[in-house]
Amino acid sequence: MKRLTLALSFSALCFSGFAQNNSHITGSLQANGNFFFAADSVLGTAGIPQYDNQKFGAETWLSLNYSHNGFDAGLRFDMFNNSNLLNPSASYSDVGIGRWYVHKKIDKFDISGGYLYDQIGSGIIYRAYEERALMIDNALFGAQVGYQINDDWKVRAFTGRQKQQFDRYGTILRGGVIEGFIKPDSTKNFAFAPGAGIVGRTYTDETINSARFEVAGYFKDEQIDLQYNTYAATIFNTMTAGDFTWYFEAAGKTKDVINDLTAPRSILNGNEIDTTLGKLVNRTGYTFYSSLAYSKKGFGITLEAKRTKDFSFRQNPNALFVQGAINFLPPMAKQNTYRLTTRFAPATQELGEQALQLDVRYKLNKKLSVGLNFSDIQFLDGTELYREITPEFTYKQKRKWQLIGGLQILKYNIFVYQGKDTYVNALTPYAEFLYKFSPRKSIRVEAQYLATEDEFGSWVNGLVEVGLAPHWIFYASDMYKLEHGTLDPSLSAEKAKEKTKYDNAHFPSLGVVYSRKSNRVSLAYVKQVEGINCAGGICRYEPAFHGARLTVNSSF
Repeated sequence: MKRLTLALSFSALCFSGFAQNNSHITGSLQANGNFFFAADSVLGTAGIPQYDNQKFGAETWLSLNYSHNGFDAGLRFDMFNNSNLLNPSASYSDVGIGRWYVHKKIDKFDISGGYLYDQIGSGIIYRAYEERALMIDNALFGAQVGYQINDDWKVRAFTGRQKQQFDRYGTILRGGVIEGFIKPDSTKNFAFAPGAGIVGRTYTDETINSARFEVAGYFKDEQIDLQYNTYAATIFNTMTAGDFTWYFEAAGKTKDVINDLTAPRSILNGNEIDTTLGKLVNRTGYTFYSSLAYSKKGFGITLEAKRTKDFSFRQNPNALFVQGAINFLPPMAKQNTYRLTTRFAPATQELGEQALQLDVRYKLNKKLSVGLNFSDIQFLDGTELYREITPEFTYKQKRKWQLIGGLQILKYNIFVYQGKDTYVNALTPYAEFLYKFSPRKSIRVEAQYLATEDEFGSWVNGLVEVGLAPHWIFYASDMYKLEHGTLDPSLSAEKAKEKTKYDNAHFPSLGVVYSRKSNRVSLAYVKQVEGINCAGGICRYEPAFHGARLTVNSSF
């Protein structure tokens, strides 16, 4: 009832103000409908409720935003019916007001309340954001006040609790940040944009009591102290000097109760001691991140480096994977787009990783440009987690056609990222060809071949897309599993069956997209193998999908 009253009050406010000058109402709709086909034990969909009995799932987000003379307000209606976004192997249903906010700028003050999105620096100590494809929406439900000190410096502070679907975590957050801009000489391209921030988190009694109960079961010398409050602080700066841009951020965290899934745990079981992996620990943490970029006409190079140790910063120690994160650690791998080059993507290791990434782009002439991306991610002890080398070229023949080609050379620690085997070593050549028959008619073709003897073995993938601008796109694709080569004779029968279960199987997709002005509707048949799904640098493992998908996107 309270949610309905709020919605009606907001609507009355918007439409009463719309008649006034300088008032604007904008909005958007995103709706997904998933039709699940019969359960398949080989595909891995058996036992999932949508396939077994529900057969349909949907998600909807409808936003309405109002602005008038420096006052802004917004409301978003969310609906989930048998949705598999929260947990790909389960079903989630709920409906209500997913977000509301008000904001007003008064002289030098900036005041906001409600569900707020924001971040400090690159997000290493605090990032409240939304990523719908992964069911991430950790907006801060609270208040924020900003103050413009002068033309170059501003400060803001906030407090509240993070959103958890239609509820809120009990953990209390508070923080502040100061940001500035320094340009020593207005006639030169040389400037600094420094900043510093701090965030505090207070665990609830329930969280601490649960941790005490868990720790009490450990062997005596493995028990730890517990505290309610943890603080994370960061300093950051962007320096621009001619064609160079250098960003640096260093963050530290006071002692924090976190869950280390790799730490051995001993429990007294009668007169014997049982040892397993995974226990609560109490540690300080840090993260260093830097990127250096150089850009000149026809040439660009970016070098990134990151080192992280024990920088899990969450709502409670057992809030793992994509849920319950307060911060965001920048990913250090190439954001691939092709189906087979994205099959093995690395998830950020909060408890310890060191990484480098180099990206180089060079335009040889008006037609041909080349690029090279190198990524290397390791545990702090030097254990290899992920290494990718991807040379790529783009050739453009005026406005008639374009060819993109490349080769991904990959080493992937599938045991750490997915709990399977040890490593995947793969070569994936890929190509994309775009031909324009006319300004309104085009065809695009993709082809990839993933060559490996690891995990399920080698795959090929192809896609054909026909564009009839400005309204229609038609596409068809197929991901095909080649028959596995000679298996290691030491493999058990169960392991051998797992490796070959997709042999000679097709995973096709067929779809159509219709666009008109700011409206877009797509309908597709999809058969998809299990694997990693990434969005915005955040990755998670998902089971297979077999069914039809309908999506509607509209803005007004």
